[in-house]
Amino acid sequence: MRIIAGTFKGHSLFEPTNKNTRPLKDLTRESIFNLLIHSNKISVKFQESNILDLYSGIGSFGLECVSRYANCVYFVENDKSAFKILKKNIEKLKVKNKTKIFFDSVFSALKTQSILKLKFNLIFCDPPFKDFNLEKLIKLIFDQNILNKNGIIILHREKNINEKLPKYFNVLDERVYGRSKIIFGNLLF
Repeated sequence: MRIIAGTFKGHSLFEPTNKNTRPLKDLTRESIFNLLIHSNKISVKFQESNILDLYSGIGSFGLECVSRYANCVYFVENDKSAFKILKKNIEKLKVKNKTKIFFDSVFSALKTQSILKLKFNLIFCDPPFKDFNLEKLIKLIFDQNILNKNGIIILHREKNINEKLPKYFNVLDERVYGRSKIIFGNLLF
């Protein structure tokens, strides 16, 4: 697993040794960033953006954002093993000043942490495929008002699962990569 572009292009990341964490594959991550940069429907400028990486695992998505000049990336992870690797990856790339990490459940972090003081340009949600709280998660993001008006939410899900999404979640694009389904959307305020 490596960083695809930007300041840390080609740098490898520490990977999990257990099966609890499902890192985003390089090809899928590269496809997501190509769409974010080149799509007519979606526009994200990474420079000066604040990014929220929920269920961040080892941090491959958020660290890719840092490499592409994001202002700050907030990581939320509650698996001890993944959290340790996330910290090692941040230390390896020497980007502590561009990151904030929370060892907490996503729902608890969104209700209680300093995350609530910011507005994010991009929120990446990569819950375990067996987690079916997506509607509840999007509602919490909406209720806490932490997404910028033109911000994007990216959902990483299993391609065969059709989950109910709130009516105020506007799907901008949807792509399938192997067993993964990536949904790009925004919130209708």
